[in-house]
Amino acid sequence: MNKRNQWPVLPLVAGLAGGLLTGCGTQTGGSGGDGGNVVIGMSDDVLATDPASGYDPGSWLLFNNVFQSLLSFPEGSTEPQPEAARSCGFKDTTAKLYACTLKPDLKFSSGDPLTSKDVKYSFDRLLKIDDPDGPAVMFPTLDRVETPDEETILFHLKTPDATFPSKIASGAGSIVDHRSYDTDGLREDGEAVGSGPYKLESFSEDQAVFAVNEHYTGSAEVANEGVTLRFYQGDQKQLKQALSAGDVDVAYRGLSAGDIADIERTSDGTGTEVVEGSSAEVQHLVFNMDDPVTGQLGVRRAIAYLLDREALVQKVYQGTATPLYSIIPAGIGGHNTAFFDTYGASPSKAKAEEALTADGITEKVRLTLWSTPSRYGPATDQELKAIADQLNASGLFDADVRSVPFDQYEKDIADGKYGVYVKGWVPDYPDPDNFTAPFFGDGNVLDNNYTNDTITGTLIPRTAAESDRTATDADYDRLQDLVAEEVPMIPVWQAKQYAVVRDGVYGLEYCLDASTVFRFWEISKG
Repeated sequence: MNKRNQWPVLPLVAGLAGGLLTGCGTQTGGSGGDGGNVVIGMSDDVLATDPASGYDPGSWLLFNNVFQSLLSFPEGSTEPQPEAARSCGFKDTTAKLYACTLKPDLKFSSGDPLTSKDVKYSFDRLLKIDDPDGPAVMFPTLDRVETPDEETILFHLKTPDATFPSKIASGAGSIVDHRSYDTDGLREDGEAVGSGPYKLESFSEDQAVFAVNEHYTGSAEVANEGVTLRFYQGDQKQLKQALSAGDVDVAYRGLSAGDIADIERTSDGTGTEVVEGSSAEVQHLVFNMDDPVTGQLGVRRAIAYLLDREALVQKVYQGTATPLYSIIPAGIGGHNTAFFDTYGASPSKAKAEEALTADGITEKVRLTLWSTPSRYGPATDQELKAIADQLNASGLFDADVRSVPFDQYEKDIADGKYGVYVKGWVPDYPDPDNFTAPFFGDGNVLDNNYTNDTITGTLIPRTAAESDRTATDADYDRLQDLVAEEVPMIPVWQAKQYAVVRDGVYGLEYCLDASTVFRFWEISKG
């Protein structure tokens, strides 16, 4: 998956909690609730309103609320369930033919009918446009789509793909109106026509306004009268001020760890509350395997031995993240602790020196760690400086940190100019496949020149074909162990997620979970 634009900002503000707030969804369908208009502030941008292009958290937030997919992830579930479809399932034992039957009388927000023609059109268009910043890369196994009648869609896959249902349940499976979207080009007028719970009323640099879609007939129960999403373009101070002043009801994806800690300490009597939950967002250090320094296994292993994750998450993120010891995060099937088992939880200068010596390295290793706070947030620079300090404290490294704008960062990585750099990951769907295949499979997103035939030739294809996802645990164990052994990347932290809400705002505990779907319709104002 080409997540050029879907890396997490840092363990910032995102809504989810258990038992801290209560949901107020009482109305069904597109009628809307009586929960008022909700104003949400976030620091992320929405980079696209066309599902063929957007592949970032902000854009997928829009897609998940404006468009329908055949399947969706219900609150608290990692198993996709029918949404626009009445039923879906594999029609053969090889997991190569997937069929869906649409619910009757579906309509777009324009009032036009939604039929199988629109579903086929959406997938054909996505693959034809193949936007480099879009999610077409999620469907390398999709061969063709057939529609024998107005309600039936047949997906023919090139190879078995048991994760296909999860993929089409994500924002990548958004269904567009064939009357409103060109076959060959992206829609760039800031408008959108979908069949989801909301319709996009307006979209500008500063905000997006969503109204309840009166034509929606899906499973969501809308608890408010509309949502206004305000963009703070990375200005954390302004977002915090807007929350304090009551200009926004919810701060989502944008407050720093320090802001969250301050609000938690002073929340009594301030009219705000911090809501905490788990997350599958992760961050890694990535190594360019062709770099003359980081291409040496001893250097990579030495860094793995010296990294103190516990100190890092406390110093930089003030406990708003947890140490991560494998590429598949906790809470996702197949997770193990390969880096903990191989390199330990505490730094070891002796073992780091031993790893360097084994590669014939006896001098201090000069190293630059590359960062881009414009994408991952200002704490990213602080994080990499803390890592550089840990390396330098060992006496084995002479490390520094360089920080560049995101566009330059991505270009330079693609050109192989960096030896070690940071990458984050926001999953598209809650399956271990989404934490492995994008990094090591065809068109992998890391651009670090790492190849492993066992991973790409055996483990990824075999796990993708297994419909019983629990039966893949042994293969994912082996995959994670190989990564820990060869160290093309080092997992650093797994985010916790937070929302800060004003008094009288309810439902945030239903708005974000491992599925990464932020459900506008669950939020209400008392």
